[in-house]
Amino acid sequence: MAQVPQTFFDALAVRTWCGLALETLGRAREEIDAINVYPVADGDTGTNLYLTVESSVAAVEAVFAGHAAGSGPGGPTLADAARAMAHGALIGARGNSGTILAQLLRGMAQVLAADDPAHADGQGLRLALRQAADSARRAVAHPVEGTVLTVASAAADAADDARGDCGTVARAAYDGARAALAATPGQLPVLGRAGVVDAGGRGLVAVLGALVETLTGERARGVAGSAYPNPSEGRVDPPGDRAPVDGVPDECADSAAAVPGQEGPAFEVIYLLEAGDRAVERLRERLDALGDSLVVVGGDGLWNVHVHVDDAGAAVEAGIEAGRPHRIRITHFGAGDVHTTGAERPPRERAQRAVVAVVPGEGLAGLYTEAGATTVLARPGEPPASGELVQAVRRAHAREVVLLPNDADLRHTAAAAAEQVRTEGIRVALIPTRSAVQGIAALAVHEPDRRFDEDVVSMTSAAGATRYAEVTVAERQSWTMAGICQAGDVLGLIDGDVAVIGSDIAETAETVLDRMLSAGGEMVTLVLGDDVPGTVAEHLEGRVREGYLAVDTVVYRGGRQGALLLIGVE
Repeated sequence: MAQVPQTFFDALAVRTWCGLALETLGRAREEIDAINVYPVADGDTGTNLYLTVESSVAAVEAVFAGHAAGSGPGGPTLADAARAMAHGALIGARGNSGTILAQLLRGMAQVLAADDPAHADGQGLRLALRQAADSARRAVAHPVEGTVLTVASAAADAADDARGDCGTVARAAYDGARAALAATPGQLPVLGRAGVVDAGGRGLVAVLGALVETLTGERARGVAGSAYPNPSEGRVDPPGDRAPVDGVPDECADSAAAVPGQEGPAFEVIYLLEAGDRAVERLRERLDALGDSLVVVGGDGLWNVHVHVDDAGAAVEAGIEAGRPHRIRITHFGAGDVHTTGAERPPRERAQRAVVAVVPGEGLAGLYTEAGATTVLARPGEPPASGELVQAVRRAHAREVVLLPNDADLRHTAAAAAEQVRTEGIRVALIPTRSAVQGIAALAVHEPDRRFDEDVVSMTSAAGATRYAEVTVAERQSWTMAGICQAGDVLGLIDGDVAVIGSDIAETAETVLDRMLSAGGEMVTLVLGDDVPGTVAEHLEGRVREGYLAVDTVVYRGGRQGALLLIGVE
């Protein structure tokens, strides 16, 4: 269905573009994943781009919702929407391709938000596309031709030569990008040998196609169910035994020498970093010496860092020295995934059953992983999107999956993810766990060797028999079931409702625990956040020993989990 065309670029156009880009990448995701051979053939470029844009969409929608809920006249400005688009991509960037896309959007936002214009015309869009391409190239430690950077530069070059409104400029950029993409196998030998175009570049073509549709009301030529008229256009005739294409720069040849049988770094490390410009420059130098595929994007004190290394700990330590890293993601490239083409990776046999769980902190993530679960880390205020859960289910690579959302607010998100992966032939059972301690109880009785239905019933029963509570700090004054709380008060929530208002963490937690154990229990689970001293756990353990015979207590460190303390009683 044709969109209403926008002859200029404003806040509504940003919103429409992000939504259409997400839809287009959703249709093309699997095809883009399938041609992902560079820089690492891990088959996730399409998924990473989708998740990055999904985060942009959420940020832009939040801006529009905020204006709708306010009392002021009008909606968000172009500057508001463009900044939200860029910030959402920055904090949600996934993988090498998603990180570069985040910088492309940031580069555009720098122009579109300048002087807070009401809208941008064709000239403004040309400048935005040029800034996007140039800033993305600067963000990559060692730019390689035949990649998304080449496609972005070609789009900007074509836009520079276009004259007219935003629709005309967008069409020119799209056509230039599409032509550059078709030429990538001749620029990067690893693509030529695999007989594919660059996956990141193909994703960018899809995003630019959505821009054309936004600004003209018509679907761009070649964007239907994918970034091309049909799936086969992502592949080109492989060159067989011919020599590498002449004209590839030496520095590109070195990077493109990722051939089957050659090992690359073992880990992908990504994190958000709060740091100043000078500290980030030192960080770039250090990470460049540690590994490859280094991309550092962002600015104004917030950065997204991406690198492939053998020593993941050293990469994180470098971030700690530079500033405050958070949302740390470390992915181990499995055997056959490192610098090999998709066609040459040996197929990995699916496991029969797996558990996928959302966890609120690094400590619990480690605990769940040791128990055999595939985890999705949820930071305070940053719940995972359905696409992230879908990716985790695929990563678990099993025929049957038990999904533990561990948060009442994630029930619908988890249900949407389960529905999507069922269409891929994966059998999924969603257990509506509302807290990580319920997930721990479910995982404790998980037995992958018994029948799927029996296992799900047993895990569901264990989760349902576990009462849960949390101790947290009130952010503002509000009405609760226990009365009016003030900002800074310590709150004890039982089964999701405020039951205790106090001023001391240990005393509030003790009152909560007493109320929970008054109905009986055999096991108490305590999960401490980073800001809670160990003496609190010792105090509560002592209280259980003295007041409740035959009740055991187990204590875990949860890391930055949002709540000060999680409590489970079975």
